[in-house]
Amino acid sequence: MGAFAGKKGLITGVFNKQSIAWAIADQVLREGATCGLSYMPDKADDARQKNLSRVQKLVDGNPQVQFLQPMDATNDEHIQTTMDRCQQEFGQLDFLLHSIAYAPPADLKGNTIATSRDGFKLAMEISVFSLIALAHAAEDLLSENATILTLTYFGGEKAVPGYNVMGVCKAALDSVVKYLACDLGPRGVRVNALSAGPMQTVSGRGAGVDEMLGLYEAMAPLGRNITHEEAGHSGSFLLSPLSAGITGEILHLDGGYNAMGSPGKLLDKIKAAQAI
Repeated sequence: MGAFAGKKGLITGVFNKQSIAWAIADQVLREGATCGLSYMPDKADDARQKNLSRVQKLVDGNPQVQFLQPMDATNDEHIQTTMDRCQQEFGQLDFLLHSIAYAPPADLKGNTIATSRDGFKLAMEISVFSLIALAHAAEDLLSENATILTLTYFGGEKAVPGYNVMGVCKAALDSVVKYLACDLGPRGVRVNALSAGPMQTVSGRGAGVDEMLGLYEAMAPLGRNITHEEAGHSGSFLLSPLSAGITGEILHLDGGYNAMGSPGKLLDKIKAAQAI
């Protein structure tokens, strides 16, 4: 029996096969979980329902996936409808994965100092407040010793050129993790974040992941980038009883990049190039 046998949870933010949320969902399903998945609603004029179709292809025929639910993270009615569906299907939630983030492209690609007021508000609402909103709406459904996990990035701890306003959002998200852990801890509910290194995802490409992949490979102690499989294993660990006793934490999955105080091996390569 897997670590998630008999466990029921909600996975938010699955976009396609490259999503970190899907890597985690795939792993918890393999370990016996029963899940509901939420996804970004399709536009009213999208007859092909591309968002729904992408997620359906991932879970087609899997009896452990009980429902697919469109959910706009800026809409409290959508969030409540999703929680009502969870209560109807599961009765309670043993885990909740928050994988929701967005910043308008013009604000994400521009320098932080040039961030628009409306863009900042929208980025913070979707990328940060949505975790508070989901946790609050799910509060009465969370079982004893339930777990909440969100996805963050090192750009919330240190300035990462190109990550810009999303780095500010991740800094706020990291703080929310700690405060929610404090609020929900007396009930035995744990709240953590997985800080994955750069990966080929839709959001990663929007933040210039191609440049970051080479940097991480050169600087990280492991000398390589992480894989989707590793993200699935680390995320499922934080959602599982195996991580009991861990809350308010940010787990770095980046080959050790975050531990470096200098360019490390990259500096050796620069010196070698200069010597030629």
